Amino acid sequence: MLPDITQTILKAKASKHRTFRDLAAKVECNPVFLAAACYRQASLTDEHARKLVKALDLSQAYVEKLITFPVKGGVIPAIPVNPLIYRFYEIMQIYDLPLKDVIQEIFGDGIMSAIDLTMHLEKEIDPKGDRAKIILSGKFLPYNKW
Repeated sequence: MLPDITQTILKAKASKHRTFRDLAAKVECNPVFLAAACYRQASLTDEHARKLVKALDLSQAYVEKLITFPVKGGVIPAIPVNPLIYRFYEIMQIYDLPLKDVIQEIFGDGIMSAIDLTMHLEKEIDPKGDRAKIILSGKFLPYNKW
């Protein structure tokens, strides 16, 4: 179940025929990050929150909710049923350990941070069918030896 604020934002977004890209341009941030904040998986700065509620004609009371630190995760069930989200789950089922091993072969013993992460989505034109190109860039965090 989506949080009430998310449902309110999505309704306002739809009624104004806005995309996350449109809103991100007004808010001056990345559209994927803005969507994450709207789904309460990230928090906005006060300035960004004010720009968002203004763009959607929402009450200023939503600013406080958008800058509050969210409880992350739990938006989708353990095994997602949405086909797009399931494909990411499927990718991780297949490539999680291979990707971990290759990252550690290159960087050493550690993890890629999801805290210090950027993400960009691009449409890649391809004669065999357009592609969604997702670029993740996460800071490598080596494990401490103690």
